[in-house]
Amino acid sequence: MGTPHAQRETHTGAATAIEVAGLHKSFGESEVLRGIDLTVRSGEVVCVIGPSGSGKSTLLRCVNLLEEPTSGTVRVAGTEVTDPDVDIDRVRRRIGMVFQSFNLFPHLTALGNLTIAQRRVLGRGKAEAEDVARRNLRRVGLTDKEGSYPAQLSGGQQQRVAIARALSMGPDLMLFDEPTSALDPELVGDVLAVMRRLADEGMTMLVVTHEMSFAREVADRVVFMDGGTVVEEGPAEQVVAAPRHPRTRAFLSRVLDPAAADVLEAPSPAQGTPPEERAAN
Repeated sequence: MGTPHAQRETHTGAATAIEVAGLHKSFGESEVLRGIDLTVRSGEVVCVIGPSGSGKSTLLRCVNLLEEPTSGTVRVAGTEVTDPDVDIDRVRRRIGMVFQSFNLFPHLTALGNLTIAQRRVLGRGKAEAEDVARRNLRRVGLTDKEGSYPAQLSGGQQQRVAIARALSMGPDLMLFDEPTSALDPELVGDVLAVMRRLADEGMTMLVVTHEMSFAREVADRVVFMDGGTVVEEGPAEQVVAAPRHPRTRAFLSRVLDPAAADVLEAPSPAQGTPPEERAAN
């Protein structure tokens, strides 16, 4: 098990890695994000939790402009990605993103999946790209799978290849969008173990997750979202173990003990979830 978040260094004086201010996002008439403010400091692990349709994945996708915000600003390492004149491709090279689906090229081996972007985007030669790829396959425990194609790998192994692929680009920070949600339960632990190691190494991470044990043990802070707003945020232990807001308590009681919890309120029509957000969450 990785080092608990409480034992890692604090990040109070660290540089700001992500700064979100007044972020709104609408799909047609449905407002999915309603004025989000969020700061993530360098080396910090922040987990975003909340019910499906709360805007978690849309928030994550706005950070690297996979979704264009309706209004508000997003800055990554001081660069405003919402500036119309920004070189977004340059900014994205500093951001690794891991999705629910693995998005591996089926016709390429694990090694090939890790080297193609290095060579085409970063301009690395074959030998250098393969050296970086093998180093990152070792980091995720898949040294012996470099010649395997995605179809020959389990879901957990494919997700670890996807993490290694993102790491091979040398990112300053990592975004994880429910990285274990598509996995069989017995495969979740291997992926979370890799993420724990990254946290211990000091990687800046913004993680959308339903894995409460990971959030409590690894995150520095936990953010609870509902209805497109931040309802509560604070130290991981406080938010997960002793939430202050009734809505946070209701959500966690259902997640941690589904049989005993009351059914959560359905979102109001004004908070209805558009197809894009349902797919993302």
